[in-house]
Amino acid sequence: MKASRMLISTLKEAPNEAQIPSHILLLRAGMIRKLVAGVYNYLPLGLKVLNKIENIIREEMDRSGALEILSSAVQPKELWEESGRWYKYGPELMRFKDRHDREFCLGPTHEEIFTDLAKNLVKSYKTLPVNLYQIQTKYRDELRPRFGLMRGREFIMKDSYSFDLDEAGLEESYKIMYDTYKRIFDRLGINYKIVLADTGAIGGNGSHQFMALSEVGESNIVYCDDCHYAADEEKAIAVAEIAEDEALLELASVDTPKQKTIEEVSSFLNISPKKVVKAVCYRETTNNETVIVLVRGDREVNEIKVINALNTAEAFFRMATDEEIIEIGCIPGFIGPVGINAKILMDQEVALMKNMVTGANAKDKHLVNVNVGRDFNATVIDCRNAVAGDRCPVCGKEMKVERGIEVGQIFKLQTKYSSAMDCTYINQDGKNVPMVMGCYGIGVTRTMSSIIEQYHDEFGIKWPMNIAPYHAVIVPINYNDVEQSKLANNIYSQLLGTKVEVILDDRDAKPGFKFKDWELIGIPYMIICGRRSVEGIVELKNRMTNEKVEVTFEEAVKVVKEAVNNI
Repeated sequence: MKASRMLISTLKEAPNEAQIPSHILLLRAGMIRKLVAGVYNYLPLGLKVLNKIENIIREEMDRSGALEILSSAVQPKELWEESGRWYKYGPELMRFKDRHDREFCLGPTHEEIFTDLAKNLVKSYKTLPVNLYQIQTKYRDELRPRFGLMRGREFIMKDSYSFDLDEAGLEESYKIMYDTYKRIFDRLGINYKIVLADTGAIGGNGSHQFMALSEVGESNIVYCDDCHYAADEEKAIAVAEIAEDEALLELASVDTPKQKTIEEVSSFLNISPKKVVKAVCYRETTNNETVIVLVRGDREVNEIKVINALNTAEAFFRMATDEEIIEIGCIPGFIGPVGINAKILMDQEVALMKNMVTGANAKDKHLVNVNVGRDFNATVIDCRNAVAGDRCPVCGKEMKVERGIEVGQIFKLQTKYSSAMDCTYINQDGKNVPMVMGCYGIGVTRTMSSIIEQYHDEFGIKWPMNIAPYHAVIVPINYNDVEQSKLANNIYSQLLGTKVEVILDDRDAKPGFKFKDWELIGIPYMIICGRRSVEGIVELKNRMTNEKVEVTFEEAVKVVKEAVNNI
């Protein structure tokens, strides 16, 4: 490809809304352009990268024995009602009506569609197991789309669904996909961790996430180097810290004028925050119930764990208003569990505390020497965030925390959807039995962004060779110079007939302008034809290392060919 025929739409600066490196560089390198918030057009260079990522995913999925299909993004309400998710999924579901007033949604995921397909296509145990997948556009009406392709309203996803005879079959299918995902992310060159994960709105009884390590990740990964336990923050557990044993003291009320926060109260009473209980009020809207959640003062509530304990969904769970807090007899800023007729959930560490300090449900007052059992009762759950330094639940050693980007997740759905949607097969005894399902997703566009987060520098993107839009670019310093253009065209013609995807920069532009373009775009190799072109000598620059060496043009061609052949 000659640069003069390409749509090279690089930018000196990215729009102010772009905050993270991948968003900034995708825009500046001319890979994508914003259409509306959370929706992007993919330009030629970006689409080439995207297609290469998809091809790697497709090759490994095909290798695993999965079968590719393509379903519609338009999904009828009736199927979502069968699964029970039409109302439970919440406002992220993009709903619409056709001219006949029939309701549909744009698919954020495809459990219902694939379950319905299997229900109608698979009748006998002889057809199972089967794993169907697609690479397709999804839609979610994100409240705050941000970070470019990381969290958008429209995105490309690989989703697949396995259908098995029984639990043993599901375990085997799950293991196959687990190993397949490892091969995919290894081939893409991503530095990742595999962690235990919450199943969220998808459901099921087990899940793992594949997390690309990155400072801009939206999730915390809690892990142990000793035994390799690892979990997403929403799922991570830790050994509860046991409070010091002490005699129970008499309950008393103390004045704490204008002291509302944990820091203020502990400082005012001259005690550790570990002696104070943090009480947070939430509202579960399906039952219109206000719930008090108690954690130790130096801890944070893990809302996903609370949502799971309440058997509700994020769409129906929010912070309680001051009015709702007052309705249950509490005072905002001085909330406590004593004397309250409301549902109370407390973390395991609170259950182990003695002589704790809580709000008194009266303005400017707290209670001291509060004890579980004597002064109040509550349901004990694990509802705190695990943090660095907490003890591993497997081996007891200290754990660490890193940020990560979720690029893939796999689920053991079991019969959640097949039972609800009557997706059965006829077994050897002639009985109808629900198929046992698994679900496996990869965020293709998010993976593209994650790769940039791990492969970039101050000059631009540094694409790995196997997904770069082009493998090499030939840059004559002055294309109007006879010797330089002659050598550049010679190299170009030699590479054109090979596996190397090559660009000849034949633009009439200053060399610095050309260099900046290709560094920004991230082409792995740059062959520069300059003053020594008459001698057949070029400069070869490796974008990944930024090393530049003078070599013969034959050697440059050999290096690039070998690099491509080794992909």
